[in-house]
Amino acid sequence: MLSDEVPTRPQFFASALDGAPRWATGALAAVQAALLSLLAIVLPAIAAFVATSADPTNEGVSWWRAVVVGASVWLLGHGMPTEVGGVAVTLVPLGIGLLAVFTCYASARRSGTATRTGFAAGVAAYVAFVVLVALLVGAGPLACLRAAAGAAVVAGGGLGLGLLRRPEAPSWRRLTRPAWTRVAAPVRVGAAAGLLAVAMLVLVSALLTALWVVAGRATIGDVVRGLGLDAVGGIVLAVAELAFVPNLVVWALAWLAGPGFGVGTGTQFAPDGVVAAPLPAVPMLGALPTPDAVGPATWGAPAVLVLVGVLAGWYVHRRTTGGPWWSSAASVGVLGGVVAVACAVVVTLASGAAGPGRLEHVGAQGWLVGLAAAAGVLVGAALAALPTDRAVRRRLTAGLRSASGRAGASDGPATGQDHARPGQGRDRSSSDTRQSSMS
Repeated sequence: MLSDEVPTRPQFFASALDGAPRWATGALAAVQAALLSLLAIVLPAIAAFVATSADPTNEGVSWWRAVVVGASVWLLGHGMPTEVGGVAVTLVPLGIGLLAVFTCYASARRSGTATRTGFAAGVAAYVAFVVLVALLVGAGPLACLRAAAGAAVVAGGGLGLGLLRRPEAPSWRRLTRPAWTRVAAPVRVGAAAGLLAVAMLVLVSALLTALWVVAGRATIGDVVRGLGLDAVGGIVLAVAELAFVPNLVVWALAWLAGPGFGVGTGTQFAPDGVVAAPLPAVPMLGALPTPDAVGPATWGAPAVLVLVGVLAGWYVHRRTTGGPWWSSAASVGVLGGVVAVACAVVVTLASGAAGPGRLEHVGAQGWLVGLAAAAGVLVGAALAALPTDRAVRRRLTAGLRSASGRAGASDGPATGQDHARPGQGRDRSSSDTRQSSMS
């Protein structure tokens, strides 16, 4: 329990004032994290400018232009669109966003202050830093607003995780228990199972991406040799490739779900077919599936979702004990909702415009992939969780018995009428006999 007394050791979400100004410590940790991730992108851009400064085509281009390009790419990783040659680029490099989350985590864990004020000040300082960089590169109000929203998500996740790893911070379970216990048990179990299913889907997608890279290593090597890059150019290309590797993992998830993805208008990469077209000379794209790779083995790729659903459904079965008969069904429904929303959001973030012309459409439709992924996982989870639940089996047995009892009751009167008819005939015959004897 938290108290208003000044603790002997720093406590998580404690008082804002306890000696040194903790808001300043949190703000400095956030600025440090933002600078680290920004320099990781800007320095390769400056190196590329220096390496190509002797080229006559770059005459009149200042080093500040390289800084602006690097900063724009960094802001793109936070969700702010940028323009290249007058063409809007909205494809978010998820690798840059993950890098920013990691720098926030590392900085907060090393030099942050595990207090409510330190966390709030850190998030505010990070958002202010991102908005300042956006203004320096000439972004408009709407673009700055999107950058601020993305920065808040990045800083909130990274700084929060980092502060929770501080020695004075409590565990995540203890911190969330007051709010988590107010949620109904089926919702808690379903949400946890849904997050587990999403994690397994990402893991399987990462393994599939590794297989694609191994299978396409020859094509990737040909593209790299065709570019004829020097050492600096190779480093810059490597940084750019790493920034979009998480996007490729998300595209693999869309491929597993069934709808697939596209890299340019008119292209389609799905388990049941590949419609390819000329692609940019990007080595990473050499790992994409080819039409020859499509066959009976790939048609069953969505079955992986069912297997993931079985594992998540077993988790639901192990956590659902002693509740009403509908608890398992409710948990499975919540599981499917979490998978659908998470997959839709991630796929939407990993999709967008990557350039002019056909490259205005890269990625997949988030809502379609989310529904397909949730459908496959729901089937597996229902098969694993519902038949193994004793309460569900008892309810089903009771329902069948009740239905059979009602059917028997409805047949009873009709049978009685059939047995009464012979008696009625005998009564008529007796009456006729008496009438004939009297006559």
